Amino acid sequence: MSSTASPITPEIVAEHGLSPEEYDRVLNALGREPNLTELGIFSVMWSEHCSYKSSRIHLKKLPTTGPQVICGPGENAGVVDIGDGQAAIFKMESHNHPSYIEPYQGAATGVGGILRDVFTMGARPVANMNALRFGRPDHPKMRHLISGVVRGIGGYGNCVGVPTVGGEVNFHPAYDGNILVNAMTVGVADTDKIFYSAASGVGNPIVYVGSKTGRDGIHGATMASADFGDDADAKRPTVQVGDPFTEKLLIEACLELMASDAIVAIQDMGAAGLTSSSVEMASKGGVGIQLNMDDVPQRETGMTAYEMMLSESQERMLMVLKPGREAFAEAIFRKWELDFAVIGHVTDTGRMVLIHMGETVCDIPLAPLADDAPLYDRPAMPKEDYKVWSGVKPLGDLPDSTDIGADLIKLMGSPDIASRRWIWEQYDHMVGADTVQRPGGDAAVVRVHGSNKGIAISTDCTPRYCYADPYEGGKQAIAECYRNLSAVGATPLAVTNCLNFANPQRPEIMAQLTGCLDGMGDACRALDFPIVSGNVSLYNESKATGGGSAILPTPAIGGIGLLADVDKMATVAFKAAGEDIILIGGTASHLGQSIWLREVAGQEAGPAPTVDLAAERLAGDFVRALVGDGLATAVHDISDGGLLVTVAEMALASAIGATIAPDWSSEVHLNAQMFGEDQGRYVVTGDAAAILARAQALGVTAVRIGSTGGDAVTVGDAEQNIGWATLDDLRAAHEGFFPALMDSEL
Repeated sequence: MSSTASPITPEIVAEHGLSPEEYDRVLNALGREPNLTELGIFSVMWSEHCSYKSSRIHLKKLPTTGPQVICGPGENAGVVDIGDGQAAIFKMESHNHPSYIEPYQGAATGVGGILRDVFTMGARPVANMNALRFGRPDHPKMRHLISGVVRGIGGYGNCVGVPTVGGEVNFHPAYDGNILVNAMTVGVADTDKIFYSAASGVGNPIVYVGSKTGRDGIHGATMASADFGDDADAKRPTVQVGDPFTEKLLIEACLELMASDAIVAIQDMGAAGLTSSSVEMASKGGVGIQLNMDDVPQRETGMTAYEMMLSESQERMLMVLKPGREAFAEAIFRKWELDFAVIGHVTDTGRMVLIHMGETVCDIPLAPLADDAPLYDRPAMPKEDYKVWSGVKPLGDLPDSTDIGADLIKLMGSPDIASRRWIWEQYDHMVGADTVQRPGGDAAVVRVHGSNKGIAISTDCTPRYCYADPYEGGKQAIAECYRNLSAVGATPLAVTNCLNFANPQRPEIMAQLTGCLDGMGDACRALDFPIVSGNVSLYNESKATGGGSAILPTPAIGGIGLLADVDKMATVAFKAAGEDIILIGGTASHLGQSIWLREVAGQEAGPAPTVDLAAERLAGDFVRALVGDGLATAVHDISDGGLLVTVAEMALASAIGATIAPDWSSEVHLNAQMFGEDQGRYVVTGDAAAILARAQALGVTAVRIGSTGGDAVTVGDAEQNIGWATLDDLRAAHEGFFPALMDSEL
């Protein structure tokens, strides 16, 4: 059936994800009925995945500027100044639905897509990170999903030669039917060689480079903008197939061409492929575009314009070149064995015109596709109503722990705290030879090649907090990222994010989205930690058999910081026996929504911990100064599992034990002191006298709580020993979870 002759029925409109009201807008924009190609183009450009029609209003509330910001949201990735004429370019994106349907290729092409977002701006990618959420470990499909996602991330990143240096993994039944795979890439570029996507220059050639176009991934953006039913497996053809070796060639060819003066604008072909790349380039430049579809490199026969425009085949880029530079550019791409074709030119019409086999198959004004896409201010449930809807139970009477050591061992082997070594050993985290802090610490650190400065990178979010209190959860996600960067000694610079939520047409879900964004915004302003790029992924819920409904609200945060000298970087490992252990930020008292409460007491209850942003900033500044001045020999922020888990992780990283004493004078429950997840806190080692004197002078809460040494983590003192766990037992629990889970055949 011809893409221009197919009758447009209400059923076809619905299949393309457009509401009747949105289709009326299409008719108004065109002044006529669209053909199928035009309908497909409106469909993908107006999808949630491309248009952010349910979130754009709220995203505008976020702080996006600062003296370090070169380019904020709106381009392929965010850009911040790191000094010496260099910039860090970074972004995080989702590939959730594809990774549930086909975990290996879904995760692999997620990595490939985020790499292209970064190198399309002129940066050489230097590090990959990820943030993963899985369902119950004992869910019958989960081992298959975990295995496929991890292999996909490693398979793509390892082959393309960019180190995967860390990330985070959570488990919860809410992700049984809709896992989350968020990928982040950081690159480095010269500030005078940053490339943007706005097309310009009437008559300038439009060039297609990379792989040929096939039928894989058609309707991928539309699929990513809907929830799952029982037909998830039938959607496998909408998942793209990646080729990391071609991506490596594409990186090198693009960077070689970028060293010249040939490029006017450049855009990768991500979601919605050739449609989104061409529309975005033209609309940002305020120009028109005409493409000859016969010239698009194709790997399948008989492809229609509809298929070519909506294909999400991987490893492809679109460029506008200066006139007369086509042969020069083609020689570079042919050398790297990549396709190169001039497929159109820039016009002054403000329209997208597509020619196929001598016929005009599309003639659309560009403004309605991009700037005038639908924008919804969807109703959000009031905060008090949300509290009732969420069903979070108040924190009841807490059981006294009968064995602190046994509780610690159980937590260290629990899904959310257990070592991720099984995962990160499948990633090449050392390729490039610039990784100076490997996975397992608070933040990864990658040296800026040829210098002694480093970029610290962390991904963070605590979805259970976001569910219990979206506002505090949003604040905490930013604050924890800030803490993790500070813990290695890096000055936090800026944030990217991936906002993963369920159906925005439900007022309770919009309450989660708006609440988290409000919290994130307040935290970013208080911490001078602007958001410079990001991604929104909605409709993350499943009605598939055996799956849950909505995911937990998961605004994943990816932050970067700058270390002036990587030789002064801090790590979590104790350095010697006999050193003082100092707690920064005060004694814990909050067990609501904690891992201890869930894993030991069997409750998911109570409020999320609150975040004092002023105290958070004060503590972060203090810890970074300790690291920079060489006073802290080891640093670890306190998060999941509280103080005792933090100390145990430091002990396991060094094979040196520790003895810590509770605050005997406190009326706070012992379990809360040991396992409470109060925010804004760190554990550091060093000389207590020097550290405490500085803390007192600056008004920072700090107290000596013990010392390093021995082969166990012990709670108590010489007079009262109330619990312990040997390092051997802790290591067996900590290292055992993933190998045991993944041991059998998948």
